[in-house]
Order: sequence, then structure tokens, then C-alpha cells
Amino acid sequence: MNLRGLFLIVYGLITVGLFINFRASFLIYTSFVINAIFLFLVVIYHLYYEKDNSPFISAFIVFTFLFFLVAPIIQINTFYELEFPRFINYFPFNEKLVVYSNILIFLFNFCFIFSYILFKNKRIKYNAIKDKITYKYSALNILCVLVCSFLIFFFSYDFILWNLETPSWLEYKESVIKILGWKKVLFMVPFGGVILCFQYLKNRKKKLSINFMIVLISLLCFIFLLFWFKNPFTEKRNALGPIYLCLVFLLYPKIFSNNVKNISILFFIMIVLFPLSSILTNTDATFWQILQNPEILLNEAKYGGLTKTFNTLHYDAFANVNATIAYVSNNGISYGFQLLSAFLFFIPRSIWVDKPISTGQLIGEDLIRNYGFNFSNLSNPLVSEGYINFGVVGVLLFAIFFAFAIVKFLKWFQSDSMIKKILAFYLAIHLLFLLRGDFTNGFSYYIGALFGVMVIPSMINIFITELFKLNRKL
Repeated sequence: MNLRGLFLIVYGLITVGLFINFRASFLIYTSFVINAIFLFLVVIYHLYYEKDNSPFISAFIVFTFLFFLVAPIIQINTFYELEFPRFINYFPFNEKLVVYSNILIFLFNFCFIFSYILFKNKRIKYNAIKDKITYKYSALNILCVLVCSFLIFFFSYDFILWNLETPSWLEYKESVIKILGWKKVLFMVPFGGVILCFQYLKNRKKKLSINFMIVLISLLCFIFLLFWFKNPFTEKRNALGPIYLCLVFLLYPKIFSNNVKNISILFFIMIVLFPLSSILTNTDATFWQILQNPEILLNEAKYGGLTKTFNTLHYDAFANVNATIAYVSNNGISYGFQLLSAFLFFIPRSIWVDKPISTGQLIGEDLIRNYGFNFSNLSNPLVSEGYINFGVVGVLLFAIFFAFAIVKFLKWFQSDSMIKKILAFYLAIHLLFLLRGDFTNGFSYYIGALFGVMVIPSMINIFITELFKLNRKL
């Protein structure tokens, strides 16, 4: 049996198992079944009919399956044991809102896939050679990027030590813009250096030259700096995942060489590995007790371990779609005002006092105010981001623009430029965070990475090139 057939069997068994044990009203049950059937058709298209290697659609499928099918079905299953059921965000369970949320999700998914196929079929044949990013003074450029990275290391040393010694739940004393500049832009510069080194070493025909050895040593330094800036003690999982998987892709690109490999790896990580690791963290047994009696984990999974996992704020996306619909019903749509917090994220709030807060925080504060919740840093999927900005029309518009952007980045993924290829792959993994939302954080984090990995090394290269031109004129 090949990997494609094995994946479909596992995917089908999990889906069937979900619905066999699903206790819900006819309308709720049917709404989830319709979304599950449509998603299965997308899986068939992706594995059997899509010619391009598209990790973006793999990530989209895995996200939708996990956050809009598995998690809400498991959550709703627990509601029928409660007198006053409510989601993990304290929003009351409402059958009509659940059905309406599934309708919006279906509209978004259908419009996105239809637009994606349409845009992809009409695109102009891509010429990777014209799009190739070249650095005339590659070795010198790499050295300058390395010097820049060490300067970042020097000036951020106290900040990193503070990160290592401080609990993750404690808030930063610095402004949001400053933190974003450090963690999402400057700390990504060594990652750009790693990619430049890989591209140089890969394309260099003459081995063991002085430049070759300089770049090789630079690569080791970049890797050290990258792990110093980006490790589990200083960064969250959603930021580390794209970086580490990109490193795997750089070292061994064949592991992500087709759609079935992409979706299988992401499916295993997000739907098998993460929930099982959560069972380990939720159990009261010690490591030695589990080692002596592994059945403890089986019992934990059997008697509520997985239910506990999917009833945490990590899986609040569907609940927040419900909460956003209720918010719009009470307060009206924002007519694009909420988008300003994403597209103008770089403007400090001290300058723009009335700058809108992110949609996740907006809904979180509404839940605190009206439902007694105690946390405002919530997710907010693209579906509800579109809805709060322009209603149902916004859901369709977000799907269309999302499909257009994905097709553009698919060109990057097919580019001969390693930086563009890696940044496209980075986005594909980042989609698991971006689709969950909120849009402000997902968008700004990727733009930050784009600046750190591509823009800053490119600016250094332009400076070096112009300096040599000026020197020749003199």
C-alpha cells in the first residue's frame, strides 16, 4: 500500500469515528457532515488531481480538519452532559449559531478552493530564472549579514537572558512594536543568513576555496545564532514550527517533494503528535510511573485525556467564530476598520491613540465583559475576520483574496531563488497559525519574518553593490 492510500484510510477512519460518536441535533450533525464531505473532496483533488506541489493546500486541509471538524465535534459532544453548556471561551452553546458558523465556514472553504483553482489555471507560465534573486558579491554579503547578526546578538543579549529567566506568561515591559521588531524581524536575520549560505554552497562549483570555507564557517555561526534567538525557551511553538520545518526542507527537500508527503507530515504533527503530547502533559503520573506502566497513558486517553486536550484554548477557533457572529449581531460590522490593525500594525499606539485592537482581543474583551471570561488574547479565524469586517460578503472576499495570495506564493515556491522558495514554504507552515488567527498577529508576524529574512539581506547587498560602483567611478 502506498502513502496516499494509507493516508486516506487513516483520514477516513478518524472522520468516521468522529461522527459515529457524535451526539448532536439533526441540523448540527448535518452541517458538520456537509463540511466534512466537502473537505474530503478537497483532499481527493489535492492528492490525485493537483499537479503542483502545494504545501499551502496541505496546511489548509489539516487546519480545517483539526479546528473546524475534530475540535468542535469533540467539544460539542461534552455539552449534552451539562445543564448550561458553553465553549472553552465561556460563550454559551447555541444550536443556531453553530449551524450558521458551519454555513460561513462552508462558504469560505468553497469560495477559496474555487478561486484557487481558477487563479492557478489562469496564471501565466512561471519563469523561475527571471525571478531569481542574485547577489553579485555573495560571500561579502554573507559576511556583512553575519556581522549584522552578531550586532543583534550583542545588543539583545540582556533581552534574551530576561526571556530565558522569566516565565512565558509574564508580560513584557517594552512596547509591542519594540518586541515585534526584536523577535519577529531582527531575530530572523540569521535565518536569512542560513538560506544565503545554503544557496551559495549549493551553486558553488569550486569547492575548498577561501570563499567557500568562509561561507561554511558563516553557516555554522548563523545556525548557532538562530538557535540562540529561536528556541523553546524564548519563543512559542507557532513561531518555531515554520523555522525548524524550513531547516528540514533546506537539508532534505525530498521529504516535502509532493502533496501526499506534505499533508501526511502536517497531519501527523498537528492531529496525532500534538494531542498525544498533551496527554503526557495533562497526566498526574510521573515519568518513572509511566515508564513502568505505559497503560497509564492509554487510560488517560480512554477516560478523557483527548477530551481535555481539545477543550483548551489551543482549539478555540470554532468557538470564536460563534462569538464573533454574536458580537456582529449586537454591534454591527466594522466596514474594514478592524483590518487597519493588521495593515498598519507598524504604527505605535502612542502615536495613533484610536488604533483598533486586534479582532481576537476585541472578541476576548467582549467575552470578559458579557460572559465572565478571564482572557482576551484569543484567536479569530479568517472566516470570522471577514464576517466582522463586511458580513457574509466579507467572508467571500477574504476567501478570494486569500486564494489569490496563495497562488502568488505558489510562484515563489517554484522560484529558483532559495530565499523566495523558503519564505513561501515558511508561509505554508505559518498558515496553521494565520488561518486560526487573529489576522493582525498572523499577518504582522509573517511580514516581520519577510523583512528579517529577505529585505534586510537585500538592503545590505544593494549597499555593497552601490559601494563598489562608487569606488569604480572614483
